[in-house]
Amino acid sequence: MSQQVDAVVVGGGIGGLVAALTLVERGLRTVVLESSTRLGGPVRGGAFESLPRVPVDLGAESFAARGGAVADLAARLDLDVVEPSGLTAWGWAAGRAFPLPAAGVLGIPSVPWAADVRRAVGWPGVVRGSLDRVLPRFVGAGAEDLGSLARARLGARVTDRLVAPVAAGVHSAPLDRLSVAAVAPGLRDRFGVEGSLTRAVSALRASAPAGAAVRGVAGGMHAIVEALAGQIAASAEDWSDSPLTDATGPIHTALRLGHEVVAVEAHDGGGWVVRTRATSAGVRGGRGSLHTVVTPRLVVTTPTVAPLLEPWTGVVPTPEAGADVHLVTLLLDAPELDAAPRGTGMLVAPDDGPVRAKALTHSTAKWPWLAERVRRAAGPGVHVVRLSYGRIGEPTVPPDADEAARDASVLLGVPLEDRVLDHLTQRWDGALPPPTPAYRATVTALSGAVGRTPGLAVTGGWVAGAGLASIVTHAQAAVAGL
Repeated sequence: MSQQVDAVVVGGGIGGLVAALTLVERGLRTVVLESSTRLGGPVRGGAFESLPRVPVDLGAESFAARGGAVADLAARLDLDVVEPSGLTAWGWAAGRAFPLPAAGVLGIPSVPWAADVRRAVGWPGVVRGSLDRVLPRFVGAGAEDLGSLARARLGARVTDRLVAPVAAGVHSAPLDRLSVAAVAPGLRDRFGVEGSLTRAVSALRASAPAGAAVRGVAGGMHAIVEALAGQIAASAEDWSDSPLTDATGPIHTALRLGHEVVAVEAHDGGGWVVRTRATSAGVRGGRGSLHTVVTPRLVVTTPTVAPLLEPWTGVVPTPEAGADVHLVTLLLDAPELDAAPRGTGMLVAPDDGPVRAKALTHSTAKWPWLAERVRRAAGPGVHVVRLSYGRIGEPTVPPDADEAARDASVLLGVPLEDRVLDHLTQRWDGALPPPTPAYRATVTALSGAVGRTPGLAVTGGWVAGAGLASIVTHAQAAVAGL
């Protein structure tokens, strides 16, 4: 089965859907090829069996407010962007919980002697961290990874008790595998100007817009996927004046689920030939059937297809995989959590005592819209808490609801083991790109080669980096030239 369209997007995650919508809005007949039977990648929603009408996010649950790209996209999709509650986040290190300092970047404080920093690291940490202001600027200047930079400038105590829980928790990787350029854009440049890491953080914070650093969407972040898919699918209706056909008749489907790309070739007349194999029985022709799409514009948003581009790019992405992340979402009958005793959640230092989770989100304390819906559906005193497991380079034993409840009990200081009303589990294999120096170098080389290849673009989290703000901005820019 063969057809010709104006653009093909490989991958139906957020990057692919945003790229496709951008092309559709330019009037291009665009097809999205997704190998699985679901769209959105790690942006997915679900619901507890006991609360089927209360949506919860099973993947990304917020986005960085910087730049405004995600908020602008949500507004175009008629979705309500909401701010989290004003509660602070907490950290867990050295067997104790503490509010995270208000002014910092990835746990690096802007004022190392501030009272909230002292509560986290004690006077020994404050004294050593304050040396950053007087150390020669060459100390740590050559560090490529966040761990080496933080230890050189701030010492072990600040690094282990502040930087490690925040940065390793957010990026699911040890500090020595976090590329500074990838996880903290602009920090190295500012450090070069200021000659002090904490002064660099202070400068970055001062230039950041006021207000909450993150936002969400009422009803859950997965609503963005559903809205994007709806608009892209509707665009296919405009093809009726010049119908596309294959061997079995007209085709008007812009979203092709269950289509695995198995080959990419150059077309004799220019452009690309994309060949797929059906992975689902619901695909036209049935499972295993072969399909071909010809297009002058090809957008690849998944690393699994990148090796097929080697004849044009000369680059094969590193086989380094991202972290396998497991999420356990608990529905708890726990009135003690009404007061949100430890804020909106916690980030946990690696290898810290009996707690295996790397992060906890007290979802009903963080998002007022969710708290209200849970209260209406289940009554007062019922809460949603989510725990995350898994770091890059470490095999992850899948957690269950019992372990998650034990970890939540330790982190929140409230006995919760016998208070679980319902739970959801979700596994994401390698969903987060490895933010390591080697991986970023390979991606940079690939992006450069793609930029020199007419009719080709790459985008998605594996290129843009983690976070919806980065992915949406990159996807829109990547296809602009097509």
